[in-house]
Amino acid sequence: MTARPTIDDQQRRARLASRQLLAPAHRADSPEQVVEALVALHATDPATVFLSVAARLTRLEPADLERALYQDETLLRMHGMRHTLFVVPADLAPVVYASTTRKVAEKERRGLLAFAAEGGFDADWLAAVQRRTLAALAEAGQATGSQLGGLVPELRESITVAVGKPYEAQQTIGVRLLRVLGMENEIVRGQAQAELTRRWLTTFGPATTEDVRWWTGWGVREARAALAACGAVTVDLDCGPGHALPDDLDPLPDPAPWAALLPSLDPTPMGWQQRDWYLPAAHRTDLIDRSGNIGPTVWWNGRVVGGWAQHADGRLRWEALEPLPREATAAIDAEADRLTRWLGPARVTPRFRTPLERRLTG
Repeated sequence: MTARPTIDDQQRRARLASRQLLAPAHRADSPEQVVEALVALHATDPATVFLSVAARLTRLEPADLERALYQDETLLRMHGMRHTLFVVPADLAPVVYASTTRKVAEKERRGLLAFAAEGGFDADWLAAVQRRTLAALAEAGQATGSQLGGLVPELRESITVAVGKPYEAQQTIGVRLLRVLGMENEIVRGQAQAELTRRWLTTFGPATTEDVRWWTGWGVREARAALAACGAVTVDLDCGPGHALPDDLDPLPDPAPWAALLPSLDPTPMGWQQRDWYLPAAHRTDLIDRSGNIGPTVWWNGRVVGGWAQHADGRLRWEALEPLPREATAAIDAEADRLTRWLGPARVTPRFRTPLERRLTG
């Protein structure tokens, strides 16, 4: 019997350095190259998109990313994996929609109808609001959610959810309806499971079946079928069985020492469910909020070693969560200076705040 290929944690970190464009020698020249390499950028927090791209480029002007998103439309915002908002390459959008979003959209549509009913609005009323919204958008060409609310006042109707709960809140019809329309491909904010899995493994592989399930939000049968359909082979990881593409089994050389400062919800720390090989369990209390969102992280040679935050005065502060050599401290300081210069007068507060980020800005 032929032994299965083995890819240990050190090799996984070497792949992460080059394929996630984090080591300086592997940085890209354009926002499109970054997003293409990473498959998708988390976009729930708008600042994440800019900071994730900035960390991986040789040089970036914010206008370059804005051009790609809003003028050239080479990058698109859309709801995809795990009901989450992502930025993806334009050519991947149909794959994400067919593999993931369409199924989620059906559930979201049912939820929207139930939400409207709680406020006393029936399906006919909602359908009429939808028609007026699409007509207004067609006439305007493009519009923000707030602008559409001015054109279609019904979008501003507010409904109380989770009544009596600690997290009771007001939500508008517009927020929920625009989300569903985006998922249904009626509007654009900004084929299929096998292809998405192949693209993901190219950057994030090797990985376990649970990693694939977690990142995509699929069930175990869908994940296994997609792995088989894209030709993935079984390999031995330090944590147990995993999967890699058949032409991706040869070892990579270790990169030169490198440091990186990645933002909240960056695709690299959020890329896998099983994270022990790059995120020590002892660091998680400081770096992850109660909902599982990871905050700004400091990296040294493929491992998370601390966190960072931007103070109100614009300075970037970082804190190591383990002892580091002088070489690491100097490299991290250099990355902090680089990011400070790029941010200039801009101030960034993560949407999901973690204990360490709060401590550094307190």
